[in-house]
Amino acid sequence: MYVCICNAIREKDLRCAARSHSGDAETLYGRLGCQPQCRQCLDDAEDVVADERACALA
Repeated sequence: MYVCICNAIREKDLRCAARSHSGDAETLYGRLGCQPQCRQCLDDAEDVVADERACALA
């Protein structure tokens, strides 16, 4: 599933970045070579990042 349509960032790519790097969703976008465009995805992206990090701790 796409989290960010503007940058074509998939959920799996964002989850992988969250496991490998620290920071918020906007920082992880940068790690993926992108930056938020319309910014409508950031709340959902933050949820994905938080979920992935919570699963990694469990």
